[in-house]
Amino acid sequence: MMADQVIHKGLEGVVVSTNALTYIDGHAGKLMYRGYLIGDLAEQSTYEEVVWLLLHGELPNQRELAALKAELVANRTIPEHLLTLLKLLPADTNAMAALRTAVSMLALSDLESEDNSEAANRRKALRLVAKMATVVAAFERIRNGKEPVLPRPDLSHAANFLYMLNGEVPKETMARVFDVCLILHADHEMNASTFAARVTASTLSDIYSAVTAAIGTLKGPLHGGANTKVMEMLLEIQDPDNAEHWIKEALANKQRIMGFGHRVYKTEDPRATVLRRLSRELGEKQDSTRWYKISRTVEQEVLAQKGLYPNVDFYSASTYYLMGIRTDLYTPIFALARIAGWVANLLEQYADNRLIRPDSEYIGPKERPYVPVNQRN
Repeated sequence: MMADQVIHKGLEGVVVSTNALTYIDGHAGKLMYRGYLIGDLAEQSTYEEVVWLLLHGELPNQRELAALKAELVANRTIPEHLLTLLKLLPADTNAMAALRTAVSMLALSDLESEDNSEAANRRKALRLVAKMATVVAAFERIRNGKEPVLPRPDLSHAANFLYMLNGEVPKETMARVFDVCLILHADHEMNASTFAARVTASTLSDIYSAVTAAIGTLKGPLHGGANTKVMEMLLEIQDPDNAEHWIKEALANKQRIMGFGHRVYKTEDPRATVLRRLSRELGEKQDSTRWYKISRTVEQEVLAQKGLYPNVDFYSASTYYLMGIRTDLYTPIFALARIAGWVANLLEQYADNRLIRPDSEYIGPKERPYVPVNQRN
């Protein structure tokens, strides 16, 4: 190692590439996709529009949006042999492990899986957006002893997922809330899973391999798994009257509170701002504000004692719970939203590729002579 080299643990502060997709101002608490504020997109857009925006750089016109929706609908069905595989998995299979395996298997039935041309990768990108939602819904039903529900062509991406998950068309309000959740999770600059995907793509491996790497990275509790841990905490607290004492005791015992702090944001995560509102509104509509009230108390205590703001994971936990979604499905849902950002990043990587191969500092023994085994102590 050169004397003037600096080690950046976790690559913090290291710029590894350019990016025309997502801009984050961590000090101002701003997040933009292709120049559009996340709050504006959450308020006015749809997930399908955001998919087009990330892949093409502009919001779609009516003709482009209709074409995108038609292509997603045409690619929603998953192969029968993949359904058979999902049925063969042990009942206690980790949901993210199941998704990781399923995406690998999807490559085997895609005739373009090894074609790395831009046109083929754009087609595969939309196949992945469409099929990952079907995989997650099918896995959830199968492990609960139910038959998978076939997708409906007349429903939006968000509404169709909830339909395949529950077997009934969701109310418009519920579908819209889920649509907003997908928008909020669609991309987030050079996060760990996106970086893993781009590292894999930089070797010129195929897009399915890169997405599989991203899923494996998102699986970790320090990345996508945090919202599951948040809901487990809320369930342990149980009652708003217990929240203040519980969190003070946890902080006194140096317990890590998931869903707070962020490597990039130095103020509130703008996605948390939207999700806080969704959690409150859903709770009020269902006459069940318990989880929101607990969350607010936890948030206020952590901010007062640690100076940490909630991130996207914190209020997504109670929002999904109020939608009746099983807690260990939270991270796969994160993945079926983030697939839009992953594939957009992969298209960028392939278009201007250089093998990602950082250096490291060697701290092992200096050069030493080899000693034959019969002479070693």
